[in-house]
Amino acid sequence: MNVKISESAYRDLVDGFNFYESQEVVLGDYFQDSLFSDIDSLMLYAGVHSVCYGKYRCLSKRFPYFIYYTICDYTVVVTAVLDCRRNPEWTKNKLK
Repeated sequence: MNVKISESAYRDLVDGFNFYESQEVVLGDYFQDSLFSDIDSLMLYAGVHSVCYGKYRCLSKRFPYFIYYTICDYTVVVTAVLDCRRNPEWTKNKLK
């Protein structure tokens, strides 16, 4: 399977990077490496995760972030990468 990251999901990753980089230098790099590793794992494990708000939802291994994705013609499309500590209503609105 191929993995494609949407523009909005990429912006979510940049926002997460900026947040963690502001907490401690190089923590942003660790965040980014970890999340891209989790996204790469979708090549093997796409479709086994629970569905929430109409999209599959994968929990990151090291950070409190959900990776929301869809599957279309052997391609995993990552639509959002969101902090799971946010208000569920905010998340629901963001995914619409």
